[in-house]
Amino acid sequence: MILRLATDADADAIWTLLQPVFRSGETYAVPRDISKADALKMWCDAPAATFVAEAGGQVLGTYYIKTNAAGGGAHVCNCGYVTAEAARGRGVARAMCEASQIEAAKLGYRAMQFNLVLASNASAVALWHKLGFKTVGMLPHAFDHPRDGLVDAHVMFKPL
Repeated sequence: MILRLATDADADAIWTLLQPVFRSGETYAVPRDISKADALKMWCDAPAATFVAEAGGQVLGTYYIKTNAAGGGAHVCNCGYVTAEAARGRGVARAMCEASQIEAAKLGYRAMQFNLVLASNASAVALWHKLGFKTVGMLPHAFDHPRDGLVDAHVMFKPL
């Protein structure tokens, strides 16, 4: 598996990953009916950098790195990760998170913060903890999950 900067040629593959995740409404706070153009703008155009994970010419995952807050908070980045359903459980998310920390440091960030890791996404919470992120806060009922109703969200942080 290689991790590389995304290019315009990756747009369709990235959308193929994002669409089912965003449509399900179970992990990301984006409109479930977000258009392809708006999703790609959010994922690829607004961040400082967007990457894809691929193997055998197939995109298995994608992540972005962006500034979490402006001004005095600009040294902290935020990342988002999506792994293809068929590639889950194969270390793709771990590899992307580990690589994102290295890339974020290269971009000058000194810490990484995840603003809304849903308590219902137990595998993500467990993986981020294994990779050294600390839960620094809980937001009660911060997300209206389509199956589970109102769920809590972790705010997670790690110095780089």
